[in-house]
Amino acid sequence: MTDPATPSAQPTSVVRLDVPGGREVTHRDVAANGARFHIAELGEGPLVLLLHGFPQFWWTWRHQLVALADAGFRAVAMDLRGVGGSDRTPRGYDPANLALDITGVVRSLGEPDAALVGHDLGGYLAWTAAAMRPKLVRRLVVASMPHPRRWRSAMLGDVRQTTANSYIWGFQRPWIPERRLTADDAALVGRLIRDWSGPRTPDDEAVETYRRAMCIPSTAHCSIEPYRWMVRSLARPDGIQFNRRMKRPVRVPTLHLHGSLDPVMRTRSAAGSGEYVEAPYRWRLFDGLGHFPHEEDPLAFSSELINWLRDPEPDR
Repeated sequence: MTDPATPSAQPTSVVRLDVPGGREVTHRDVAANGARFHIAELGEGPLVLLLHGFPQFWWTWRHQLVALADAGFRAVAMDLRGVGGSDRTPRGYDPANLALDITGVVRSLGEPDAALVGHDLGGYLAWTAAAMRPKLVRRLVVASMPHPRRWRSAMLGDVRQTTANSYIWGFQRPWIPERRLTADDAALVGRLIRDWSGPRTPDDEAVETYRRAMCIPSTAHCSIEPYRWMVRSLARPDGIQFNRRMKRPVRVPTLHLHGSLDPVMRTRSAAGSGEYVEAPYRWRLFDGLGHFPHEEDPLAFSSELINWLRDPEPDR
């Protein structure tokens, strides 16, 4: 595995990018939970921390960074452990530790709390952080990901969801998935993004950006490790303990966003997540969008997000 101190693990030219409209975001590294995390920051105001999913990095939130900053928020998108410009550590990819990365970044940014916005794996971790460290989470927004307990039950009890997540089962093999992800300049990343999107597929430039980021040494391995833990721990004591911990209800206002054409996370799997929220919970289904609603229709997604964040009393 690449040493985080080596130049190849600090891919400035690949991940330290600008955002639409010629806006220059502030790129810097912050220390949290024993590692170093790259963040991209824009705007001033209440903190909104954006958490990417697979197979992407912070840049997936480029449209929302601008929209949130213009709306009066301090928008920060972080690279998760092992991805983008963050440290690639040899271990620490279980969801409890990854959630501590997130809450640690909130503290390192000098804020008392944050609104967490997570997509895909980032959404799984946002659910986890809200249950584990509720005092640090002001509000919760999750896109394209059910609550961890819903995800577990769907993976074990819903044949259609198990089939839709066949790529996760494929990740359980040693080393072969990493080689497939990086083969032909990460061509598989491009296929996954296009296959998982609805009719509004991300443009070629965006796809190329994600392919280049996946080719950074050790990124493929670190990206896969959380999914290996999710499956391999299903019958292990640490996985059973995590599932029990996630019985703790989320007690912050929650917005749950989902694309109606998402082929990876079925609407039926995600829709029952409200049973784990003991606070105002709002479900919003985007018609005609797939697994990446924040990129497929950034205007609609950002409008829904900002209007809800501004609502002083979001209704159930």
